[in-house]
Amino acid sequence: QIRVAESGGGSAQAGESLRLSCQAYGFTYRPYSLAWFRQVPGKEREGVALVTSGGRYIAYADSVKGRFTISRAKDNNGAFLQLNNLKLGDSAMYFCAAGGEAVFDPSKYKWWGQGTRVSVSD
Repeated sequence: QIRVAESGGGSAQAGESLRLSCQAYGFTYRPYSLAWFRQVPGKEREGVALVTSGGRYIAYADSVKGRFTISRAKDNNGAFLQLNNLKLGDSAMYFCAAGGEAVFDPSKYKWWGQGTRVSVSD
């Protein structure tokens, strides 16, 4: 059964760091991209970072460039998102998604985790 699960969210103060993990299950023999999206109530889901199979291609939203780092797990069945220098605007529910295309379009990702919350305070 194919599924995706996130972990690692929590609370932090502005300027601090958090690390999110995404584990993908059931993708044997199938290359896929992993992406992190975030969403706050009343707003559309926003693409944050993505990485293709094997880590060959990585992309970031402008709002997180230089602060967030995405990496693929060594076994290629997951990804990590390092969130450094957190800002108040980073507070959101963060979702990991798996799909066949390396784009920040939520409709292109078929498998989604339940989300993990990141709360940043000053």
